[in-house]
Amino acid sequence: MSFRDVFIVEIEEIYREYHDRILSYIMYKVGNREDSEDICSEVFIKIQKNIDKFDQEKGSLSRWVYVIAGNAIIDYYRSHKAQEELPEDLPEEGDIEEDILNRETLSELTEALTKLSDEERKVIVLHYYEGLSLKEIERKTGMTYGKVKLRHNSALAAMKKFIVKRAANDRFRIC
Repeated sequence: MSFRDVFIVEIEEIYREYHDRILSYIMYKVGNREDSEDICSEVFIKIQKNIDKFDQEKGSLSRWVYVIAGNAIIDYYRSHKAQEELPEDLPEEGDIEEDILNRETLSELTEALTKLSDEERKVIVLHYYEGLSLKEIERKTGMTYGKVKLRHNSALAAMKKFIVKRAANDRFRIC
């Protein structure tokens, strides 16, 4: 397989991996399906043209792809400024990375939650989403305090392990 063939395969994998997520992200920010599809196409053209500039030492492939998408959204609004009012929730260029990290983290946390046992998931949801203390969880679930604390600690450890492993797998390696 030649370098060009490897390059084409990598671009195709990036497209398959990120297309739907990037299109959803753009749709959320733009609100128009046709414009979103056009912007999404531009994003993947930019990715193809600039793949040689990607540096995994500076961040993950996911982050790089979302930054390109965020910049494309900003370019879209700049070019349509005369026709449309900028939405209030359009991020500043510096806020794009934070928005990406929040979305990626939420997605990873949701996936990590699915890997927990029922008891671990229940403790995490009650503690972090419903704001209950471990003592309140003890009363609500009937588990002993020691068991609640054990489930809490094991769930956090399992989620951390999952997210670290996922981050290592998500690193893009150029062949």
